[in-house]
Amino acid sequence: MDEQNLEQNPQLENTEDLSEILRIRRDKLSALCEAGADPFLITTFDRDHSAAEIKENFETLENTTVRVAGRIKSWRDMGKATFMDLQDLSGKIQLYIKIDEVGEEVYRNLDKWDIGDIVGVVGTVFRTRRGEISIHVTEITLLSKSLRPLPEKFHGLKDTEMRYRQRYLDLIVNPESTQTFVARSKIIRFIRRFLDERGFLEVETPLLNTIAGGAAARPFITHHNALDMDLYLRIAPELYLKRLIVGGLEKVYEIGKNFRNEGMDVRHNPEFTMIELYQAYTDYNGMMRLTEELISSLAQEICGSTTIQYQGTEVNLAAPWRRLTMAEAVLEQTGVDFMSFLGDDEKAQAVAKEHHVEINKTDSWGRVLNAFFEEKVEETLIQPTFIKDYPIEVSPLTKKKPDCPLLTERFEFFIVGREHGNAYSELNDPIDQRQRFEEQMKLRANGDEEANMIDEDFIAALEYGLPPTGGLGIGIDRLVMLLTDNYSIRDVLLFPTMKNRE
Repeated sequence: MDEQNLEQNPQLENTEDLSEILRIRRDKLSALCEAGADPFLITTFDRDHSAAEIKENFETLENTTVRVAGRIKSWRDMGKATFMDLQDLSGKIQLYIKIDEVGEEVYRNLDKWDIGDIVGVVGTVFRTRRGEISIHVTEITLLSKSLRPLPEKFHGLKDTEMRYRQRYLDLIVNPESTQTFVARSKIIRFIRRFLDERGFLEVETPLLNTIAGGAAARPFITHHNALDMDLYLRIAPELYLKRLIVGGLEKVYEIGKNFRNEGMDVRHNPEFTMIELYQAYTDYNGMMRLTEELISSLAQEICGSTTIQYQGTEVNLAAPWRRLTMAEAVLEQTGVDFMSFLGDDEKAQAVAKEHHVEINKTDSWGRVLNAFFEEKVEETLIQPTFIKDYPIEVSPLTKKKPDCPLLTERFEFFIVGREHGNAYSELNDPIDQRQRFEEQMKLRANGDEEANMIDEDFIAALEYGLPPTGGLGIGIDRLVMLLTDNYSIRDVLLFPTMKNRE
C-alpha cells in the first residue's frame, strides 16, 4: 500500500499503517536535508496577501504578483503541472504549478512534499478556465514539513474528544472551529471597546487570593512554599474590584479567568472567563440597561442582526428585554404565589413537598423560592429575560430591597434556558456585610464549602465608604456559545480541561 492510499484510511491511529506513513515522511525529510533543502532552517517568509484578500480583490489583483503562505490541503498531480489548495487563516486558494515555470529541480522535489506541509508561494493572480481564482506559481518554498498525516478529508476530525485534546488539529481540518475562535476574539475586543467608550477603566486583580470570596463556589487550594501559606485560585474578582470603587476609580472592569472546583458539563469548565464591571452612583436597574445595550450591540456586530439562531431556536436580543421578579416568574410558571406567604418557612416547605421540589428540611422561605425557580422556571426562559429580586439568603453581597428586606436588588439574565450573567445593587453597609459574612461562616461550619469567608480587609474598605454602586458579571464562554451557535462550552474553549487518558 503506497502513502497516498494509506492516508485515505480514516482508521490510521490504530493500525501499523500509521507507523509506515511516519517512516515515509521522515525519509522524505532526510532526503531533503541531504539535498541541502532542510525546511526547518528557513526562518521567515514575507507575505503581502491572504487567500481571502486575493479572492475579494481579484479585479484589482488580476495578473499582479502576490506572496502568500499556508498549509497544503489538497494535491492533484497532472504530470507536468500540479494543482494544490493552500490554506491560511482566511481560507483557501488554488495554486497552479508548472514544471517550466518553477524549474525542473524544484518540480522534481515535489515528490518529497506532502499534504499538510507549509509552503511559501510567489506567483501571479489569474482565473482558470473553470472560473476558479488561482495563483500561477513562479516560486514555491517548503517552509515546514508535516511529519504526521492530516485526518482524511472526507471524514475530517469528528471524534469530539480528539478535537478537544488536539485543538491544533481541529483548527487545521475544521474551518467552523477556526471561525468560532476568531469570533470569540472579536467578541472580547468589542466588549472592551464598548466599555472603554463609556469611560470604564480596565484593571487587573490577583488570581491568587488569601480568602475565597466574591461568589458561592468551591475553590481550588494551592500552597505558597516561601510564605508557607495556603492560597485560593480566584473564584471571582468582585471584592477586589469593589475596593477600587472605594478608592475612587468610579468605573472599572476586568476580563479574566476564574477557577471553581466543581462538576463539568456542557455549561461548566473548572476554569472559565468572565467579565466583571462596577459603576459608582448607579444600581441594578442601571446594570440592566447596560446589559441589554451591550449584548444587543454585540449581536449586531458579530452576527449582523439582533435576531440570531441558537440550536434551531430564533432568539431576539434587541433591547428592551423582559423583566420579572423571581416570585413573578415562579407564579407564572407554577401558579404558586410566594409573595402571598412572604417569610412563612413552614408554608414554603409544605408547598415544595406538594410540588415535588427538592429542598432541605430546614430551608427558609427564600431558599425554597430559589429552589422553585431553578427547578421549574430557569429552563423555560428562552428569550432574554431579567429575573430580579432574589432572596437575601442566596445574595450575601447585595443590597436589601428597602420595601422588602427578605429580598435583594439582584438580577440574573437568562437566554435559551441558561443563566448568562449576574448583577447587584452592591451592598455598601459594612455592618450588614459583616452580619451576612457571619451567616456564611455558619454555613461553612456546617459543611457548605461554597459559602463565603469573612474578608476583614474588604469590610474595612466598606467602612471607609463605598458609594452606591451597580455591579455586573457576564460569562464570556456562554456568551460566545450563544453568538456562535455552539452547544457545549468545550467548543468555545481552545483547551478545555480534560480527564487524563488512562
